[in-house]
Amino acid sequence: MSLADRLASLQRRIERAALAAGRDPGEVTIVAVSKTFGVEVVAEALAAGVTDLGENRAQEMKEKAARLGTSARWHFVGHLQTNKVRAVAGLAALIHSVDRTELAEALARRAQALKEGQDVLIQVNVAGEPNKHGVEPAAAVALALEVAGMPGLRVRGLMTIPPWPEAPEESRPHYKKLAELGRALRSELPDASELSMGMSRDVEVAVEQGATLVRVGEALFGPRAGAAGPGDADRDRQSRYSRQQ
Repeated sequence: MSLADRLASLQRRIERAALAAGRDPGEVTIVAVSKTFGVEVVAEALAAGVTDLGENRAQEMKEKAARLGTSARWHFVGHLQTNKVRAVAGLAALIHSVDRTELAEALARRAQALKEGQDVLIQVNVAGEPNKHGVEPAAAVALALEVAGMPGLRVRGLMTIPPWPEAPEESRPHYKKLAELGRALRSELPDASELSMGMSRDVEVAVEQGATLVRVGEALFGPRAGAAGPGDADRDRQSRYSRQQ
């Protein structure tokens, strides 16, 4: 299949899931996670109709944006270290991974220096996995309110990465939990309506539970070089799920 065909297939998956849940498919934005793929492949995706691109590494996003310019809306979806804030703030339209006060403060300082507002999501570790970044669910709304009070930052919603699912349905309780937190947050911050959840393997479940941003890589671009195969599930389960973005 061509990239355009894969995009059309993904759009059909999202449409079916949204309609089954009584939602408007137009409420769901595909964030094409292009990490490790070259500029030529990313340009092909843009030509096919992709509008939003996600990157996990600050330098890779910076280099691609320098070549592709404003033809895409850039999302930073990986763990962000404070020493990389300067490279990301102002370039990413939306940063999905704010999970601590220290990072938010660094982003606020940078946004004020640029004299630009920075949209962010609060990353929530819904499953409490020790090897995952993200604020614990019980503290998510409080962190969001703290961040929303920082000059230059706008909290737009929540993000999560659940445990690797052997079957897509295993992700449902985690996405349901994020949706519940999202409703609680909107009672305090009405504009914080975004839910960033769902990847290539479980996108339908995420849409059914209310995702507004789905971070998809493999379903659009194909397997990444070095991705583990089906026989490596026990050895590299979490790494495989990361590559499913």
